[in-house]
Amino acid sequence: MLHKLVSIKNIKPAKRLGRGTASGKGKTAGRGTKGQKSRAGYNLPRRFEGGQTPLIQRLPKVRGFKSRAVKPQVVNVERIEKVFSSGEVINLKTLLEKGLISDTKKPVKILGNKLTKNLKFSQVILSKKLLALDTKIKKAPASKVSTASKKRQG
Repeated sequence: MLHKLVSIKNIKPAKRLGRGTASGKGKTAGRGTKGQKSRAGYNLPRRFEGGQTPLIQRLPKVRGFKSRAVKPQVVNVERIEKVFSSGEVINLKTLLEKGLISDTKKPVKILGNKLTKNLKFSQVILSKKLLALDTKIKKAPASKVSTASKKRQG
């Protein structure tokens, strides 16, 4: 550590400004003549453009916001009834196999209000109207339902 110390003898004292012309930094004290930068108390932000409308104000603004919430894939009950027979279990895997959804990583919401077949749902979000038709809808056993879909359902 001691070998990194700088000798005090090598440090120049700061030049004292505005102490007469003979000092080399007298009269205007190295600030040039007149103008905003030569005055006492001068301090402007770096974005200041001399009174011109700043760049940040000249650029167009982006309105609104982009939601980070994952939008569920929507499947209609009528499409499900065409593909599935009565008593089948409907989950992400079976929906993907039948070509009704494209990705099992995104949540799936089933919409509609008319259900004619007895179907069992798991790993999906059901619309309020479908949940009102409790007589036809049966939930698959809890062991098959993932914890993520339980949180989404309610």
